[in-house]
Amino acid sequence: MGTADVEAVWRIESARIVAALTRLTGDFGLAEDAAQEAVAEALVAWPLAAPDNPAGWLMATARRRAIDAIRRRTALQDRYALLAAGPAADDEIDPDGIDDDVLALMFVSCHPVLSREARVALTLRVVGGLSSEEIARAFLVSVPTVQARITRGKKTIAAAGVPFELPAADERRERLGGVLSVIYVIFTEGSTATSGDRLLRPDVAYEAIRLARTLAALQPDEPEVHGLLALCELTAARFPARTAPDGSPVLLEDQDRRQWDLSAIRRGLAALARASTGGLGPYGLQAAIAAAHASAPSVEATDWDRIVVLYEALGRVAPSPVVELNRAVAVSMASGPEQALAIVDELVAADRLPGSHLVPTVRGELLTRLGRRPEARAELELAARLCTNQRERSVLLRKAAALD
Repeated sequence: MGTADVEAVWRIESARIVAALTRLTGDFGLAEDAAQEAVAEALVAWPLAAPDNPAGWLMATARRRAIDAIRRRTALQDRYALLAAGPAADDEIDPDGIDDDVLALMFVSCHPVLSREARVALTLRVVGGLSSEEIARAFLVSVPTVQARITRGKKTIAAAGVPFELPAADERRERLGGVLSVIYVIFTEGSTATSGDRLLRPDVAYEAIRLARTLAALQPDEPEVHGLLALCELTAARFPARTAPDGSPVLLEDQDRRQWDLSAIRRGLAALARASTGGLGPYGLQAAIAAAHASAPSVEATDWDRIVVLYEALGRVAPSPVVELNRAVAVSMASGPEQALAIVDELVAADRLPGSHLVPTVRGELLTRLGRRPEARAELELAARLCTNQRERSVLLRKAAALD
């Protein structure tokens, strides 16, 4: 077994192993460190002799590393005795016995005492199984920055005395929004990178989908979990058509819809149906908007009136300037650019999205459709200056140049 095999097993089993170790040791940081040491040993040992039970090997090795660490902490001999007397390693990764552990791990990684950056880094590391290098590449930050976030996060959890346990049902419902928001942030970065020279980061987006599927399996009665999963699946379905072979963006009206992933659309619609049983929340409403796009044969045949209504509902349950901006785009398609421009101008007057390239982008498009070319060009050029993604910026500059 080579490096790729070790990485594959780790990606699948990491959450279970870290969760089981955390339950046994009561120390989130120790569990994660011991699991990482086990992976390092596997990279050396497995090419020489592949284990019959790779997951069990990792768990047993991580358990030994945890015991060694606890031995060195003389003040924790009672905890060592508890760990040493625990059940066999293979039992610790029984998929039928640790679902609650994995769920608890997700809630610990997304605990509100942590900053958003730390929550994202910890979730990708301990639940997703990504390395510091992979997380750094995904979010275009340095490896030391990622490692510092993870280290600070573990220290914060320890200092705050965050227990490794499932929150009570009412508290879990309150904190579920935080878990969902972390997965949403990860997916959003993958579906439209905030900076860099790539529009999409599919590996990041698909990791978020994997996390959403895990959460949906562990929390099957929470409609918004299925709503987020539906949103991710339906959005990712368009990935194959969103970029040209050279990586340049392809606008929605120019996409070959035959390239859209029909399997992902079916999965998304099925998840949306489950979300609808309890009334749609913010993620479910966004998924319904994505479903309206996915079911339309073209931009012109899209049910824009329905999308406007959905954005109005979304604006009531989760108001934000971005929702208003997206509603303006839908209004422009349903009723014309003049009505939409009035919505955008209100956002500009209130300075609701300062420093964002999104407002001048939409305003430039609307002014172009109204024939106000010099104003449109100025807005698109401003949007290009504010945009930090090189691929998006190139599209904005091309549109501005076409208005000369």
